[in-house]
Amino acid sequence: MNTILNYNQYVPTHILFGAGQLNNLHAEQLPGKKALIIISNGKSTRANGYLARTEAQLKEAGVETTVFDGVAPNPTVENAAAGAKAARESGADFLVALGGGSVMDCAKAIALLATNDGELWDYILIGSGKGQPIANRPLPIVAITTTAGTGSESDGAGVITKEDTNEKSFIMHPALFPVLSIVDPELMVSVPAKFTAFQGFDALFHSVEGFVSAGANLASDMYAREAIRNLAEYLPRAVKDGCDLEARTRVAFANTLSGAVMTLTLLTSEHGLEHALSAYHPNLPHGAGLIMISKAYFTYFVEHHGCDDRFVELAHLMGMPEATRPEDFIMALTKLQEACGVADLKMSDYGITSDEFEKFMRNTREVMGIMFTADRVQMSDADIVKIYADSYK
Repeated sequence: MNTILNYNQYVPTHILFGAGQLNNLHAEQLPGKKALIIISNGKSTRANGYLARTEAQLKEAGVETTVFDGVAPNPTVENAAAGAKAARESGADFLVALGGGSVMDCAKAIALLATNDGELWDYILIGSGKGQPIANRPLPIVAITTTAGTGSESDGAGVITKEDTNEKSFIMHPALFPVLSIVDPELMVSVPAKFTAFQGFDALFHSVEGFVSAGANLASDMYAREAIRNLAEYLPRAVKDGCDLEARTRVAFANTLSGAVMTLTLLTSEHGLEHALSAYHPNLPHGAGLIMISKAYFTYFVEHHGCDDRFVELAHLMGMPEATRPEDFIMALTKLQEACGVADLKMSDYGITSDEFEKFMRNTREVMGIMFTADRVQMSDADIVKIYADSYK
C-alpha cells in the first residue's frame, strides 16, 4: 500500500472537544489579558449569541475584549491588514478567532501582521510571495470554531486571497497553531444544511487527499481512516437535521482529525485546482468548488491506477464493504454527495464560464504548484483543463 513508516508530527494545540465546551473557556489558562475577538462580516455570530457568550466567558476570566468583524467568506490581504491594525490599536496581546475556517485563517494572518512589519505577501512562500522570514513571534490565537470543515483549529496554516493578482495562497508557521481550540458542536447546529454539506466535504477531501497522497504515512492514515468513516456515516444526518447533536459531534470530530492529517502530509492537487476557482470567483464556497471537481479529479487517478488499493479501501470506509475495484470509490463518493443534496452543483451558477479553464490551470500551476508534488500520478496541463471541463455544468 506504499505507506511511509516514519513521520514528523507537531500539533501543540490544546483542544477542548465536545458539546458545551464553550462554557469552560473562562477556566482555561489564556495567553493574555486583552483580546481582539475576530468574527466574520456576516450576522450569524451575533444573532446566534455566540459572540455574547464568548465575551461573557472572557470577562469572567478577567480578559478585556474588542471586536473586529471584517472577515470575508474568502478572507483577503486587506481583511488581514485591517485586523492587524485593529489588534495594534486595541493593544491586544492575543486573538480569539470565533467562526469558521475563514475567520480562523484570517486570524493567523492578523496574528502575523500585528507583530511584524510590511505586507502579508512579504511572508508568503509560494506564488508571487517574497518568502521573507517571520522575525517576531505572532500573537497567540485561541480558536473557537463554529463550523466543521477546514480543520484550521488544529493546524498552523491559513489560506488568504490576494485579489489584485487572483492568488489564493497560504501562510504557515509553527507559531500560528492556536494555543487553545474549542470545538463545541452546539455552536454548529445553526449552520444551514447546504453549508453543512460544503464544509463536511472540505473535511472529507482533506482526509481523502491525505490518504492517496504520495506522502501518506502511518499516522496520517490512522487519522484519515477514522475521519472518512465518521463523515460518510454522519454527514448526511447532520445535513438532514442540523440539531442532531450526535451527528454534529461526529462530523466535528472528523473535521478535527482531518486537520491533523494536514499536519502530517501534503494534500494532493485537488485543493490547488479548487483554489484557482475561488480565487477568481470569491463567491464560490471552497467546499462547493471541491465537490464540483471531485468526481472528474479522482476519476483521473483511478483511470491512471495511482493507488488502486487505496481507492478500494476508501470505498470500504465510505460504506461499500463489497467494493473490489478502485472505480467503486467514485460510486461511493457520488452516493454521499447525493445523500447530502450536493451532487448537481453547477459552476455556471457562480459565474464561472468555460473559457476560463486555461486561466485556472495556469493559476493553479503557478500558485499551488507544490501540491502537485504529492500526486502519485503527474497530470499534464491538458489533463488539468480536462478535469475542469468534465466538471463543468
